[in-house]
Amino acid sequence: MSQETTPDQVSPESTEAPLFALRGVTKYFPGGSSGQLGRRGAPIKAVDGVSFEVAEGETLGLVGESGCGKSTTGRIVSRLLEPTSGEIRFNGHDISGLNARQMRPYRREIQMIFQDPFSSLNPRHTVGMIVGAPFRIQRATTENGVKAAVQGIMERVGLNPEHYNRYPHEFSGGQRQRIGIARALALRPKLIVCDEPVSALDVSVQAQVINLLEDLQTEFGIAYVFIAHDLSVVRHIADRVAVMYLGKIMEITDRDTLYAEPLHPYTHALLSAVPIPDPQREKRRERILLTGDLPNPSDPPSGCVFHTRCHTYREELSDEQRTQCRTHIPVLDEKKPGHQAACHFAGPRPGVTDVIISMARKA
Repeated sequence: MSQETTPDQVSPESTEAPLFALRGVTKYFPGGSSGQLGRRGAPIKAVDGVSFEVAEGETLGLVGESGCGKSTTGRIVSRLLEPTSGEIRFNGHDISGLNARQMRPYRREIQMIFQDPFSSLNPRHTVGMIVGAPFRIQRATTENGVKAAVQGIMERVGLNPEHYNRYPHEFSGGQRQRIGIARALALRPKLIVCDEPVSALDVSVQAQVINLLEDLQTEFGIAYVFIAHDLSVVRHIADRVAVMYLGKIMEITDRDTLYAEPLHPYTHALLSAVPIPDPQREKRRERILLTGDLPNPSDPPSGCVFHTRCHTYREELSDEQRTQCRTHIPVLDEKKPGHQAACHFAGPRPGVTDVIISMARKA
């Protein structure tokens, strides 16, 4: 690949671990006009102080209900959105302040798969043009030409190479998502952000796409940031899981620990909603219902942002403890080795975890 290099560009070929990290990243969007004279309202805090790391070849699952900031975080990871503050590090280098020209060598290392496989593909371009776009944009050379490379990638993701000249509307939803995967895979990136890549697909097709992503990870050593709201899908593919609520990370640990012994009340509520294919266990399990609506991200609650909907706060804490929840912001710190939670009174909840453990053992 031929490209210009300047003194202020830093090569992305460092071997420093971790592969990728966010440090205290925020993303505030301007608030709508309110009051007289068209004054702006308070900024919308879509992402508010998020920090996590991704190692080479690892899959980090990012889960939470709609509106929690998952997709915004994914777009910050891929630098499709600029953070308001904080640091983005790739291979040990800070890339959060790089302009478009300086970001160019990193674009081939960080790619993205989008949620809607139809709207993310240009309907006027053929599959060959779509999958071959990264080669043209990065001016990358291949041994046997771009067409041969594109057809090889198409075959690898389960598409017929002879369909090189077909258009997106001629494919099914699952095939269109494979086109998106092929485009992201074209330049062999080290990190791919998967923004709910199977949520728009039928269940049977979801399994095929998940298995494909796992096979590609094994073959090429790709790291994933896998964004989803389906906890069963995340349990299948992720190595570690981060739980988000109202722009903040509530809990982060390895997959097995999170599903067997979650510590944060919000994680308890999410897991209690996972259906279990056993009528007897389903009858015995504890259901935790979150009361009220998701708070306004432009005016989040004081203290712990989850306390207004927290069942632990509502049912189990003393008045003094509730005051602490309302007035002190909990820090995301290590409660157990490798297990972080942002809660003043984090702890396991047997009524939820007993069922989750039995489900995990059967998986």
